[in-house]
Amino acid sequence: MPKVRSKSEEKRQQIYDAATQLFCDNGFAATSMDLVAKNAGVSKQTVYSHFGSKDELFVATITARCEQFLSTSTTSPKDSDPYTTLCQYAEHFLALLLSKEALAIHRICINESMSHPLVSRLFFKAGPERVIAEMRTILDEYKQQNILAIDDVHIAAIQFLSVIKGEIWMHKEYNIEKPISGDQVKVYIQSTVQHFLAGYGYQVS
Repeated sequence: MPKVRSKSEEKRQQIYDAATQLFCDNGFAATSMDLVAKNAGVSKQTVYSHFGSKDELFVATITARCEQFLSTSTTSPKDSDPYTTLCQYAEHFLALLLSKEALAIHRICINESMSHPLVSRLFFKAGPERVIAEMRTILDEYKQQNILAIDDVHIAAIQFLSVIKGEIWMHKEYNIEKPISGDQVKVYIQSTVQHFLAGYGYQVS
C-alpha cells in the first residue's frame, strides 16, 4: 500500500518541483524565493520553513535527483560481476547526465560560474562529487575482493565516469542534432566497460 504524504510533505514536493523548473528555465540568479513560492502555490514563509535559503533549495533540487539515481543505479558488487555492475551503472549514469534537468543545471553552472562561483561549487558537491564517491565505493569493493587490480580507486572512478560520457554527452552538450541510437549507446557502453576492466586485470568471458 503506497505511503500517504502529509500536507507538509506535499508542500515540500510542490516547492521542490517549482524550484527545479525555475532553476532550469531561468537560472540561479533570476530565480527568487518569491517566485518559487508563487509558482508552488504556497507562501514565502512556507518556502523558508522548508528550505532556509535559496542556496539550500538549489542543493536540495540537485541532491534529490542524485539520490534518485544512486538508489537505482546498480546492484551490489557483492551480488554481481564487475561487467554486469558497471554496464548497468553506466546506463543509469548516462540517463541522469542526459536528462533535461541535469543538462539545464550544468549549463546554468557554466554560465554563472564567474558571477556566482558558489553555484558551481554547490552543484559539484551535491551532484558529481556524490556520484564519484559511489563509483569509488563500487571499485574499492572489487579491489578488496581481489577482482580488480586497482592502485588508486579515485583515479579509476574518474577514468570510468569520464570515458562513459564520451561522444554521447558531447552531442547533447553542444546540441548536435545527429542522433545516437539506443543500440549504439549500448554497444559503446559494453565495449568501454570491457576495455576498462581489462586495464585493471579482469577479462570478460
